[in-house]
Amino acid sequence: MCREAAFEVEGLILEVLPNRTCRVELANGHRLLGYVAGRAKLACVLPAVGEKVRLRLSPCDLSQGRMMLAAGKK
Repeated sequence: MCREAAFEVEGLILEVLPNRTCRVELANGHRLLGYVAGRAKLACVLPAVGEKVRLRLSPCDLSQGRMMLAAGKK
């Protein structure tokens, strides 16, 4: 994924799944799979259900995105 082409959106975590993934719902109702990567994965940081997160999405694949820093609690 090219960093220049990626864009960020905010979503709400609906369900925490195995393998450091979460089911996330965006403001427009679209649901997708979010995954933790990088240093957050090493630090064992996994957001809880109901928490807001930022996702970085690729324009090529809108079905999954990389979870960035937490945007704040609900």
